[in-house]
Amino acid sequence: MEEQWRGPLYPARLPSFHRVPAPAPLADRIRWFWIPEWDLAPGRTSRQEVLPFPALNFVIEPGGARLYGPATRRSFRDLTGTGWAFGLLLRPAAVPFLCADPGALRDIDIPLEVPALRTPVTDAMVSQAGDDGGARRAAAVAAASDWAETTLPKPSPEGMLANRFEELIEADPSLTRVDQAADLMGVSVRSLQRIARKHVGLPPLAMIRRYRLQEAAERLRTDPGLGIADVAAELGYADHAHLTDVFREVLGFTPSGYRREAASGELEERHG
Repeated sequence: MEEQWRGPLYPARLPSFHRVPAPAPLADRIRWFWIPEWDLAPGRTSRQEVLPFPALNFVIEPGGARLYGPATRRSFRDLTGTGWAFGLLLRPAAVPFLCADPGALRDIDIPLEVPALRTPVTDAMVSQAGDDGGARRAAAVAAASDWAETTLPKPSPEGMLANRFEELIEADPSLTRVDQAADLMGVSVRSLQRIARKHVGLPPLAMIRRYRLQEAAERLRTDPGLGIADVAAELGYADHAHLTDVFREVLGFTPSGYRREAASGELEERHG
Protein backbone atom coordinates (compact mmCIF):
# COMPACT_ATOMS: atom_id res chain seq x y z
CA MET A 1 0.00 0.00 0.00
CA GLU A 2 1.33 3.47 -0.91
CA GLU A 3 2.52 5.00 2.36
CA GLN A 4 2.68 8.47 0.82
CA TRP A 5 -1.09 8.83 0.94
CA ARG A 6 -1.98 6.97 4.10
CA GLY A 7 -3.25 9.53 6.59
CA PRO A 8 -4.60 12.27 4.27
CA LEU A 9 -8.23 11.44 3.58
CA TYR A 10 -8.49 13.36 0.31
CA PRO A 11 -5.06 13.34 -1.40
CA ALA A 12 -6.45 15.06 -4.50
CA ARG A 13 -7.06 18.19 -2.42
CA LEU A 14 -3.51 18.39 -1.10
CA PRO A 15 -1.20 21.27 -1.98
CA SER A 16 2.42 20.42 -2.71
CA PHE A 17 3.13 17.63 -0.22
CA HIS A 18 6.27 15.58 0.33
CA ARG A 19 7.28 12.83 2.71
CA VAL A 20 11.02 12.28 3.05
CA PRO A 21 12.20 9.15 4.90
CA ALA A 22 14.58 9.82 7.75
CA PRO A 23 18.24 8.95 7.10
CA ALA A 24 19.06 5.38 8.15
CA PRO A 25 20.89 6.38 11.35
CA LEU A 26 17.74 8.21 12.53
CA ALA A 27 15.13 5.67 11.43
CA ASP A 28 14.74 4.44 15.01
CA ARG A 29 13.69 7.94 16.15
CA ILE A 30 12.02 9.61 13.16
CA ARG A 31 9.81 7.88 10.63
CA TRP A 32 9.80 10.63 8.06
CA PHE A 33 9.77 14.37 7.52
CA TRP A 34 6.60 15.74 5.93
CA ILE A 35 6.47 19.06 4.14
CA PRO A 36 3.33 20.73 2.75
CA GLU A 37 3.63 24.01 0.86
CA TRP A 38 0.74 26.04 -0.54
CA ASP A 39 0.07 29.17 -2.55
CA LEU A 40 -3.67 29.71 -2.87
CA ALA A 41 -5.48 32.41 -4.79
CA PRO A 42 -7.00 35.24 -2.73
CA GLY A 43 -10.28 34.18 -1.20
CA ARG A 44 -9.67 30.47 -1.74
CA THR A 45 -9.60 27.99 1.16
CA SER A 46 -8.33 24.42 0.98
CA ARG A 47 -9.55 22.13 3.78
CA GLN A 48 -7.08 19.34 4.56
CA GLU A 49 -8.59 16.41 6.44
CA VAL A 50 -6.39 13.74 8.00
CA LEU A 51 -6.78 10.47 9.86
CA PRO A 52 -3.54 10.82 11.82
CA PHE A 53 -1.12 8.03 12.54
CA PRO A 54 -1.16 6.87 16.19
CA ALA A 55 1.97 8.88 16.90
CA LEU A 56 3.28 12.29 17.87
CA ASN A 57 4.35 14.98 15.40
CA PHE A 58 6.83 17.78 15.96
CA VAL A 59 5.91 20.63 13.60
CA ILE A 60 7.78 23.79 12.64
CA GLU A 61 5.94 26.67 10.96
CA PRO A 62 6.80 30.33 10.44
CA GLY A 63 5.13 31.18 13.75
CA GLY A 64 7.01 28.66 15.89
CA ALA A 65 7.28 24.99 16.79
CA ARG A 66 4.63 22.76 18.36
CA LEU A 67 4.38 19.18 19.56
CA TYR A 68 1.14 17.50 18.49
CA GLY A 69 -0.10 14.67 20.67
CA PRO A 70 -1.83 11.50 19.51
CA ALA A 71 -5.23 12.16 17.94
CA THR A 72 -8.34 10.11 18.65
CA ARG A 73 -10.39 11.54 15.77
CA ARG A 74 -9.84 12.90 12.29
CA SER A 75 -8.34 16.36 12.21
CA PHE A 76 -8.57 19.15 9.68
CA ARG A 77 -7.00 22.46 8.85
CA ASP A 78 -8.14 25.17 6.48
CA LEU A 79 -5.28 26.54 4.39
CA THR A 80 -5.33 30.06 2.95
CA GLY A 81 -2.80 32.34 1.31
CA THR A 82 0.80 31.19 1.10
CA GLY A 83 2.57 29.04 3.64
CA TRP A 84 4.48 25.94 4.59
CA ALA A 85 5.00 23.52 7.44
CA PHE A 86 7.77 21.09 8.28
CA GLY A 87 6.88 18.07 10.38
CA LEU A 88 8.74 15.21 12.00
CA LEU A 89 6.65 12.07 12.49
CA LEU A 90 8.25 10.64 15.62
CA ARG A 91 8.90 6.98 16.22
CA PRO A 92 7.63 5.79 19.62
CA ALA A 93 11.20 5.40 20.88
CA ALA A 94 11.84 9.14 20.53
CA VAL A 95 8.74 10.34 22.38
CA PRO A 96 10.02 10.15 26.00
CA PHE A 97 12.88 12.48 25.10
CA LEU A 98 10.38 15.22 24.20
CA CYS A 99 7.36 14.43 26.37
CA ALA A 100 7.12 12.62 29.71
CA ASP A 101 3.39 11.91 29.39
CA PRO A 102 2.16 11.74 25.78
CA GLY A 103 -1.27 10.65 26.98
CA ALA A 104 -1.75 14.13 28.42
CA LEU A 105 -1.45 15.51 24.87
CA ARG A 106 -4.28 13.52 23.31
CA ASP A 107 -6.00 15.71 20.73
CA ILE A 108 -4.02 18.81 21.72
CA ASP A 109 -0.72 20.47 20.87
CA ILE A 110 1.75 22.51 22.90
CA PRO A 111 4.48 24.99 21.96
CA LEU A 112 8.08 23.88 22.25
CA GLU A 113 10.93 26.36 22.34
CA VAL A 114 13.61 24.64 20.28
CA PRO A 115 15.46 27.41 18.42
CA ALA A 116 18.27 25.02 17.48
CA LEU A 117 15.74 23.24 15.27
CA ARG A 118 13.26 25.96 14.38
CA THR A 119 15.77 28.56 13.22
CA PRO A 120 17.72 26.50 10.64
CA VAL A 121 14.56 24.81 9.32
CA THR A 122 12.83 28.17 8.92
CA ASP A 123 15.90 29.68 7.27
CA ALA A 124 16.00 26.78 4.83
CA MET A 125 12.30 26.93 3.99
CA VAL A 126 12.26 30.67 3.28
CA SER A 127 15.49 30.67 1.27
CA GLN A 128 15.92 29.84 -2.40
CA ALA A 129 12.33 30.80 -3.10
CA GLY A 130 12.96 30.80 -6.82
CA ASP A 131 13.63 27.08 -7.16
CA ASP A 132 11.07 24.30 -7.45
CA GLY A 133 11.27 23.64 -3.72
CA GLY A 134 13.65 20.71 -3.88
CA ALA A 135 16.68 22.60 -2.63
CA ARG A 136 14.94 24.26 0.31
CA ARG A 137 13.27 21.01 1.36
CA ALA A 138 16.60 19.18 1.20
CA ALA A 139 18.25 21.91 3.28
CA ALA A 140 15.43 21.77 5.86
CA VAL A 141 15.67 17.97 6.09
CA ALA A 142 19.44 18.18 6.54
CA ALA A 143 19.05 20.77 9.31
CA ALA A 144 16.40 18.71 11.11
CA SER A 145 18.47 15.55 10.76
CA ASP A 146 21.50 17.27 12.29
CA TRP A 147 19.37 18.47 15.20
CA ALA A 148 17.85 15.04 15.80
CA GLU A 149 21.19 13.26 15.64
CA THR A 150 22.67 15.51 18.31
CA THR A 151 19.55 15.97 20.49
CA LEU A 152 17.55 12.73 20.51
CA PRO A 153 19.50 9.97 22.28
CA LYS A 154 19.69 6.46 20.95
CA PRO A 155 16.58 4.53 21.96
CA SER A 156 16.46 2.33 25.03
CA PRO A 157 15.62 -1.40 24.70
CA GLU A 158 12.08 -0.55 25.76
CA GLY A 159 11.93 2.14 23.10
CA MET A 160 12.97 -0.38 20.48
CA LEU A 161 10.16 -2.67 21.66
CA ALA A 162 7.75 0.22 21.18
CA ASN A 163 9.07 0.68 17.65
CA ARG A 164 8.68 -3.01 16.96
CA PHE A 165 5.04 -2.91 18.02
CA GLU A 166 4.43 -0.07 15.59
CA GLU A 167 6.13 -2.02 12.80
CA LEU A 168 4.15 -5.19 13.53
CA ILE A 169 0.73 -3.62 13.46
CA GLU A 170 1.50 -1.68 10.30
CA ALA A 171 2.90 -4.65 8.42
CA ASP A 172 0.27 -7.28 9.27
CA PRO A 173 -3.38 -6.37 8.53
CA SER A 174 -4.51 -9.62 10.16
CA LEU A 175 -3.16 -8.45 13.53
CA THR A 176 -6.27 -7.11 15.26
CA ARG A 177 -5.81 -8.04 18.95
CA VAL A 178 -3.36 -6.92 21.62
CA ASP A 179 -2.63 -10.47 22.77
CA GLN A 180 -1.55 -11.38 19.22
CA ALA A 181 1.01 -8.57 19.24
CA ALA A 182 2.19 -9.39 22.76
CA ASP A 183 2.79 -13.02 21.78
CA LEU A 184 4.75 -12.02 18.68
CA MET A 185 6.89 -9.65 20.75
CA GLY A 186 7.41 -12.06 23.63
CA VAL A 187 5.98 -9.72 26.27
CA SER A 188 2.85 -9.73 28.41
CA VAL A 189 -0.27 -7.79 27.48
CA ARG A 190 0.24 -5.65 30.57
CA SER A 191 3.81 -4.82 29.52
CA LEU A 192 2.65 -3.87 26.06
CA GLN A 193 -0.02 -1.61 27.53
CA ARG A 194 2.60 0.15 29.65
CA ILE A 195 4.97 0.54 26.70
CA ALA A 196 2.25 2.02 24.47
CA ARG A 197 1.14 4.42 27.19
CA LYS A 198 4.69 5.67 27.77
CA HIS A 199 5.79 5.91 24.14
CA VAL A 200 2.60 6.91 22.30
CA GLY A 201 0.00 7.90 24.86
CA LEU A 202 -2.67 5.56 23.48
CA PRO A 203 -3.75 2.04 24.48
CA PRO A 204 -2.26 -0.61 22.19
CA LEU A 205 -5.71 -1.59 20.93
CA ALA A 206 -6.36 2.00 19.86
CA MET A 207 -3.09 1.95 17.89
CA ILE A 208 -4.05 -1.29 16.17
CA ARG A 209 -7.49 0.02 15.31
CA ARG A 210 -6.07 3.25 13.89
CA TYR A 211 -3.85 1.39 11.44
CA ARG A 212 -6.74 -0.86 10.42
CA LEU A 213 -9.00 2.14 9.89
CA GLN A 214 -6.35 3.96 7.86
CA GLU A 215 -6.03 0.88 5.68
CA ALA A 216 -9.80 0.58 5.31
CA ALA A 217 -10.02 4.20 4.15
CA GLU A 218 -7.14 3.67 1.73
CA ARG A 219 -8.74 0.59 0.19
CA LEU A 220 -12.13 2.23 -0.15
CA ARG A 221 -10.60 5.25 -1.87
CA THR A 222 -8.27 3.43 -4.24
CA ASP A 223 -10.33 0.35 -5.19
CA PRO A 224 -13.89 1.31 -6.22
CA GLY A 225 -14.78 -2.30 -7.02
CA LEU A 226 -13.93 -3.61 -3.56
CA GLY A 227 -17.01 -4.26 -1.43
CA ILE A 228 -17.27 -2.59 1.97
CA ALA A 229 -18.13 -5.93 3.57
CA ASP A 230 -14.97 -7.41 2.03
CA VAL A 231 -12.85 -4.61 3.47
CA ALA A 232 -14.44 -5.16 6.87
CA ALA A 233 -13.77 -8.90 6.79
CA GLU A 234 -10.14 -8.54 5.69
CA LEU A 235 -9.31 -6.03 8.41
CA GLY A 236 -10.89 -7.71 11.40
CA TYR A 237 -14.23 -5.90 11.65
CA ALA A 238 -17.21 -8.06 12.55
CA ASP A 239 -19.19 -7.01 9.49
CA HIS A 240 -20.17 -4.09 7.24
CA ALA A 241 -22.17 -2.51 10.08
CA HIS A 242 -19.23 -2.65 12.47
CA LEU A 243 -16.94 -0.84 10.01
CA THR A 244 -19.67 1.73 9.38
CA ASP A 245 -20.04 2.38 13.12
CA VAL A 246 -16.28 2.92 13.50
CA PHE A 247 -16.19 5.24 10.50
CA ARG A 248 -18.99 7.33 11.98
CA GLU A 249 -17.38 7.43 15.42
CA VAL A 250 -13.87 8.39 14.33
CA LEU A 251 -14.39 10.14 11.00
CA GLY A 252 -17.93 11.45 11.19
CA PHE A 253 -19.21 9.83 7.98
CA THR A 254 -19.96 6.40 6.53
CA PRO A 255 -17.63 4.29 4.37
CA SER A 256 -19.90 4.69 1.34
CA GLY A 257 -20.13 8.45 1.89
CA TYR A 258 -16.35 8.69 2.16
CA ARG A 259 -15.87 6.67 -1.01
CA ARG A 260 -18.21 8.98 -2.95
CA GLU A 261 -16.60 12.14 -1.61
CA ALA A 262 -13.07 10.91 -2.32
CA ALA A 263 -14.01 9.88 -5.87
CA SER A 264 -15.64 13.26 -6.46
CA GLY A 265 -12.52 15.07 -5.30
CA GLU A 266 -10.25 13.03 -7.56
CA LEU A 267 -12.57 13.67 -10.52
CA GLU A 268 -12.50 17.41 -9.83
CA GLU A 269 -8.71 17.33 -9.61
CA ARG A 270 -8.40 15.59 -12.99
CA HIS A 271 -10.76 17.99 -14.76
CA GLY A 272 -10.24 21.14 -12.72
